[in-house]
Amino acid sequence: MARITIDDVTKRFGGDNNSVVAVDDVSLEIDDGEFVVFVGPSGSGKSTLMRMVAGLETQTEGDITIGDTVVNQFGPRARDIAMVFQNYALYPNMTVQENMSFGLKMSTNMSASEIERNVTSTAEMMGIANLLDNKPGELSGGQQQRVALGRAIVRDPNVFLMDEPLSNLDAKLRTEMRTEINRLQNDLGVTTLYVTHDQTEAMTMGDRLVVLNYGELQQVGTPLECFYRPANRFVAGFIGSPSMNFFAGTARGGTLQCDGFGYDLSERMQESVGSYGDLELGIRPEDVALHDEAVDRNSFEVVIDVVEPMGSISYVYCRVADQESEDTFVVEVGGQRPISEEQTLYAHIPPEDVHLFDGATGETLHQRKLDSDIGTSAAGQSQNAGASSGTL
Repeated sequence: MARITIDDVTKRFGGDNNSVVAVDDVSLEIDDGEFVVFVGPSGSGKSTLMRMVAGLETQTEGDITIGDTVVNQFGPRARDIAMVFQNYALYPNMTVQENMSFGLKMSTNMSASEIERNVTSTAEMMGIANLLDNKPGELSGGQQQRVALGRAIVRDPNVFLMDEPLSNLDAKLRTEMRTEINRLQNDLGVTTLYVTHDQTEAMTMGDRLVVLNYGELQQVGTPLECFYRPANRFVAGFIGSPSMNFFAGTARGGTLQCDGFGYDLSERMQESVGSYGDLELGIRPEDVALHDEAVDRNSFEVVIDVVEPMGSISYVYCRVADQESEDTFVVEVGGQRPISEEQTLYAHIPPEDVHLFDGATGETLHQRKLDSDIGTSAAGQSQNAGASSGTL
């Protein structure tokens, strides 16, 4: 097991005049035994960053340290890492036993009997001991993924690197494998880097999230820190599903004037935003309330556009009644509440749940109140890129 340090790492592709910056000056420390998830949209640089840790790509600038060793000049084999890929990368002409033992035969001096014992023990742990004589073509997707994980585990590496390993599985199997990977990582205590674009995987699996966009580090923190304390508008909109609702407006005399409604800013909100004029108000779908009539000055009339029943909850897409555009925002309500399309209701945004962002830069200026202090225990580890804590 090992600590990983990524120090001012940049990766450029192409010539000097036409280079593309895939990873832009990222610094990060990952503790021994920690499970860290790299998350971001396509093209954010998360896979490139992992490939540089693996030694499959060479950084243009910066250093990568595994344990106490700077590994810039080391190939993948010398870094003592094991990777699990999206496509499983199993040898089709080899049995499960041969696939799992191949790395040990090529990179260690273990005897054949030692290799067999290790493979058998790992296969039992993964629940695939009865498949050791099968070839990959005879296995389901979930079984192939277990073989790929088992092949990584049997090597007993310092670091696990997993690049979208569950993307090819169906929804039910992804849920099962998320739980399995979490359990295995807890049991083994191996430092693990995991790449995904999936919101649920990111929120449920990682000790910390590394949120990337266009190669730039946006925020590093626990899943709850990134959800409840987003560093900027991008993180607020990317983490969480459905994503946060945003209303652009201009602050004048203690009121944020948005398209179709005005929102009274509390004293603490006004202290947070100071002289900023152009703002965006952010509110999570589960925090918006729908009423039959206005409950206060911050209630505004909406027309129901679409209702998506999800079982225990429904997602209700609303249009602000007096706005010029046809843009909608989403509200989460109980699944048994009868709401129909084209119905008129009143939306209420509780001031304690509001986030405010700089309309020009997206910087967080004000964050919601919390029932408890989310992430206090990890405050020393959390790293925010360009974040302002704001006034609650």
